[in-house]
Amino acid sequence: MQCEDEGVSSSQQSEPPRPSSHTAPESPNGAEGQQPSTTQVIRLPRLALVGVALLLFGTLLPAASWPAALGWLLILPIVACVWVLRVRTVVTPEAITARRFVGSDVIEWDSVKGLHFPDRRWARVVLPDKTEKSLPLVRFDRLPQLAAASGGRITDPYAAAAAAAAEERARAEADRAERDSERTPEAP
Repeated sequence: MQCEDEGVSSSQQSEPPRPSSHTAPESPNGAEGQQPSTTQVIRLPRLALVGVALLLFGTLLPAASWPAALGWLLILPIVACVWVLRVRTVVTPEAITARRFVGSDVIEWDSVKGLHFPDRRWARVVLPDKTEKSLPLVRFDRLPQLAAASGGRITDPYAAAAAAAAEERARAEADRAERDSERTPEAP
């Protein structure tokens, strides 16, 4: 009895997996993973809508039991839902767009003098006339995202600190290697 498996690869022959709709397309330069985007959108995760649903559930019972007096409570989940879906900051190499609950601002990079991070609050953009505009949902930990999308206008302090630490380690290794080479006697 003889078995032929023409369409099946043997265990020694590897065959790359077929592309799927669930996998990212291959990058043109052959790099692994997704390529960094020049546009960064900083917003609340959609999981926050679960909290909105819980708020709706919590306000539904009192509003249904006494609609004349407590019916207005149903406005709260609607407002929370609009806030979760609307509020965001979009950073591109051309401008920063700050979308708030009501209204939005487009701030060109040419008019940005700097960033200000007040104590435990959202970042603020300092304009040439010394006024400040807040950037919704942007805190200091989002600075690497801002730096990536700003086109070099904002520096990433985390990357600078990591580069300085790596340079210090390399310098210490070089010093250690130099001391070790001085200590070892050379063979005749």
